[in-house]
Amino acid sequence: MPEGPELHLASLFVNRVCAGVVFSGHVEKSDVSKGPQVPFSSDAYRISATSRGKEVRLTLTPIKSDRKSKVKAEEDQPPMDVVFRFGMSGYFRFTAVDELPKHAHVRFYTNEDPQRALSFVDTRRFGSWQPNGIWQRDRGPCVMFEYESFRENVLSNLSDKAFDRPICEALLNQKYFNGIGNYLRAEILYRANIPPFVKARSVLEGLSAKDEKTKEVKEAAAEKCDAAGKREVKTGCSDILSLCHSVPLEVIDLGGKGYDPGDADFTEFESWLQCYYVDGMNSISDHNGRTIWFKGDSGPMAPKGSKSLKTKRRIKKSEHDYTDSKKAAKKKRTGSISNEKPVKKDPGPVKKVKYVPRRQSGTRRQNASKKRLDTEAAGENKIPKTRKKSNSTGPQTSKAKSTRRQSVQESNTKPKRTTRSQKKSSTEA
Repeated sequence: MPEGPELHLASLFVNRVCAGVVFSGHVEKSDVSKGPQVPFSSDAYRISATSRGKEVRLTLTPIKSDRKSKVKAEEDQPPMDVVFRFGMSGYFRFTAVDELPKHAHVRFYTNEDPQRALSFVDTRRFGSWQPNGIWQRDRGPCVMFEYESFRENVLSNLSDKAFDRPICEALLNQKYFNGIGNYLRAEILYRANIPPFVKARSVLEGLSAKDEKTKEVKEAAAEKCDAAGKREVKTGCSDILSLCHSVPLEVIDLGGKGYDPGDADFTEFESWLQCYYVDGMNSISDHNGRTIWFKGDSGPMAPKGSKSLKTKRRIKKSEHDYTDSKKAAKKKRTGSISNEKPVKKDPGPVKKVKYVPRRQSGTRRQNASKKRLDTEAAGENKIPKTRKKSNSTGPQTSKAKSTRRQSVQESNTKPKRTTRSQKKSSTEA
């Protein structure tokens, strides 16, 4: 996620590429974005940018025309501020119109031929923008460029329940630490030699409202490279608020000429990291599910049941290979099994098994004897057997056969009719 230094570098990038460029027309929004339309239109306007913590503000300023006879509606357009928040993956790009990025959700077009466009690109669409926007009121002063106000805001509100939480979680509270994100908190706590899961209030109590050692901290964090090109930064500084100010400024110094994520080279940034995603460091998830990197003990307020895991550096796309020993072993076993040819076992001599007719169950024996008795009772009126085709074993009678047998049984059980003469003789007797 872009943090305070990245957003400041984004504002520097906009000011650099838009210097002397005239923009024209409507501000265009992509159809797939759920963000608001930017109701701004002008024949000619300029764009400038500034940052504050985790926000960037673009100012659209119309250029006044020298014509006095005709005054168009676009020329009456007042300046507009559009405040951007980058979310997880937002950034600005300045390209030709026919090379617009796929996820360019807000576009500002230039007044030139061939035409170019400044775009706000957001692949994951977690970013946002606010036309006629202002800095969010629930965000504190910027840790980089409003340091004195930032320091005073934190130390004067230590009674807030936000400081009952672990220091690693308090550092992500933008109400007090506007601009600090996940990698910055890991670097700050590592250099301050503070376990991440210690109560924030206990860490911040005792710090003075005015920082008299800011200059010394900046000098200690100045660029010092060893033979391998890795920066040597003094750790163990007790003033964590000073590090919240100086560490982000170091990242800005790494930005060099500007900010262009499309052509970015993160080699120098990775060599600058001391703790975040560095081999040998531990990592666990905090109470909010965010991963924190640290060295040594996690602290008394660590989540219950959490286990410190050794962290391994990310694998670059060009180095896409199995580095985990377990995965490598699994791949090796899979490959060896797939390459082996199956061996056919000798079945040996085939034994002849004598066929033994299947013994009928008790129910089938009863049905067979009952059928035999019914046949004998039928006598001469015996109905020939009919066999119904079936996949099951054993004889089966059709529905018609069972119906006829039932009628024969009823005829045998009915009393015989007597003649009139028999009735008469019986009556006389």
